[in-house]
Amino acid sequence: MDTLKRRNFLKKTTWAAIGSSTVLAACKQEHAQPNTQKANKSDKIFRWKMVTTWPPHFPVLGENVDKFAKLVEKMSEGRIQIQVYGAGELIPANEVFDAVSLGAVELGHSAPYYWAGRVQASQFFASIPFGMNSQQMIAWIIAGGGLQLWREVYAPFNIVPYLGGCTGMQMGGWFNREIKSLTDFKGLIMRIPGLGGKVVKKIGGSPITVAGAEIYTNLERGVIDACEWIGPFHDYLLGLHRVAKYYYYPGWQEPGTPLEVLVNKNALQSLPEDLQMMLESAIMQLHTTLFAESEAKNAEYLDKLIQEEKKELRKFPSDVLAAMNEKLIEVIQEMIATDPISKKVYESYENFRQRAIRYSQVTEQSFYGDLQSVKSALSSA
Repeated sequence: MDTLKRRNFLKKTTWAAIGSSTVLAACKQEHAQPNTQKANKSDKIFRWKMVTTWPPHFPVLGENVDKFAKLVEKMSEGRIQIQVYGAGELIPANEVFDAVSLGAVELGHSAPYYWAGRVQASQFFASIPFGMNSQQMIAWIIAGGGLQLWREVYAPFNIVPYLGGCTGMQMGGWFNREIKSLTDFKGLIMRIPGLGGKVVKKIGGSPITVAGAEIYTNLERGVIDACEWIGPFHDYLLGLHRVAKYYYYPGWQEPGTPLEVLVNKNALQSLPEDLQMMLESAIMQLHTTLFAESEAKNAEYLDKLIQEEKKELRKFPSDVLAAMNEKLIEVIQEMIATDPISKKVYESYENFRQRAIRYSQVTEQSFYGDLQSVKSALSSA
């Protein structure tokens, strides 16, 4: 047995043990009930595990997952009880997808692009550089056919995905090197995942992926020259403003990043119809609240970074953004040329994006452009 097979065997054995412990506990509780009472199906209690890719009780993201678990238990009057585990408490963050897929746990919370190594097309349900913003992504997923494709992509893995929040448009990142032209990316070591990382590589940089907890130390010690994390709120909490000189915008690499709730298909189907509907309603509540809190916190903490920490924002030069956009086209073409399901998802994504652009040009873009001329009037009103 080679190393990879041995590792997979051990992983599956561990997850099987995790799942078995739940079954044994449930059996003990069932036998403990009086034999004279036979619980009908609607009274059955489902005790589920939920794992996340975030640290335990992580601000906004993890906190809202905790609230979700409590909401489900309250809505179901205790018929669904969910124990939440942060990254590393039950399994490592990078094993969330597999744990849900194999049924070792029933639920997971993560970002779709984390699973690009297993299913490339997952990246289209997170955020595409220079792509759709948050509200456009949510519209495509909920009302534009994106969710059906998402479920088709995850179906071979026995997972049913749901929209589970959104971090909004991110910042361009923290840099200890000023970006004046494309040549400033040459040799630059940057913490940046997904398709954004592939773009950085194509323009001469060296993208790496490290866990959030390691970003501060790596930036402070010069292991990396730049990084992108989430947004002003989480960047501030991580202290990145203390170890980096320049805070760049816009967040070309993630203009709108949806998150996901992963549900094991067999576990979902085991629920009575009313509990399935409660679970879906609670997931939508998780999505709405997490998105709203992200937007509110990021606006608040951007002001804090500028006014209290005296950080100066820098905008990426237009020619740099244009060059990166050209490289993105190469990355996408390479991706869909070798993966039929990615091609299918991309065509749906791009068709929706083009319509969204045309609509935005005569609505939001026009509005914000004209707003400059009435700004003084609004301020003095």
